[in-house]
Amino acid sequence: MSTHTRGILLMIGACTIWGLSAIYYKLLVHVPPLELLAHRTFWSLVVFAGLLAFQGRLARLRDALGSPKKVAITGFSALMITANWFLFIFSVQIGQLRETSLGYYIFPLLAVLLGVVVLRERLGVAQWVAVGLATLAVVQLTWGLGTAPWIALILASTFAAYGIVKKRLAVGPVVSVTAEVLLLAPISLTWLVTLAMQDKGVFGGDLYTSVLLVFSGFLTALPLIMFSAAAQRVNMTTLGLLQYINPTLQFFCAVVLFGEPLTIWYIVAFGLIWVALAIYSVASLAQERARRRRVMTSPADAPL
Repeated sequence: MSTHTRGILLMIGACTIWGLSAIYYKLLVHVPPLELLAHRTFWSLVVFAGLLAFQGRLARLRDALGSPKKVAITGFSALMITANWFLFIFSVQIGQLRETSLGYYIFPLLAVLLGVVVLRERLGVAQWVAVGLATLAVVQLTWGLGTAPWIALILASTFAAYGIVKKRLAVGPVVSVTAEVLLLAPISLTWLVTLAMQDKGVFGGDLYTSVLLVFSGFLTALPLIMFSAAAQRVNMTTLGLLQYINPTLQFFCAVVLFGEPLTIWYIVAFGLIWVALAIYSVASLAQERARRRRVMTSPADAPL
């Protein structure tokens, strides 16, 4: 099996776990979302720190937390990812998984727009059309529902902001996420201890729930580790296209497995988003091919 094929399979695996993780969190609807988030944060720290210790890379945490500026940047990314995690857990518990699916579909287009604003990147005509269609989808959904799809918008915004911040970090994804949950761990532990002292915590009440809570750390860590390995083997355009597996599986879980209603407003919104993503993906593939042609025909590569 080639390195590229192995990378694609790892990425498909990561996105499949992310896309179907709602089924797992549906098993924990009896756990308050903040308590579930605290457990997810703490146990993911155990897994990530254990992995870094096994690899002899714990000292790399200094690269993410070695100065007040780095702590501030890592702290901001930690707030973004924990808000993202909480919204996902909350949406599953209140039966709004279709909004998380919409949010993760919107995310790549919002990330492109943030790249223009924050990183001064330039977009082509096709990319602007894709962003415009996504905006139209949100506007018509807001009009139809009488309120904005806040869960989808905040989910997409926090993840896009998280991605922008991660570009400014010079450490790998596993090290940076370990640093993030390390900063969040004191808050999580304080909340869990407070609940335990007040006899309100669910952990330890029954073996089934306790095991599921502990395993949430592995469910958080495993796909990220797979994604990290895939990113080293596959180009970013392919990674971007494969990431649509995640919201597609979430959409399947929401509509088919959980029976969430899909009104005409949602159907139109998803239709517009899918067209936008098709246009964006075709444009991205064309840019990648053009870039490869330029590299292959550059003077530096010409024979002497």
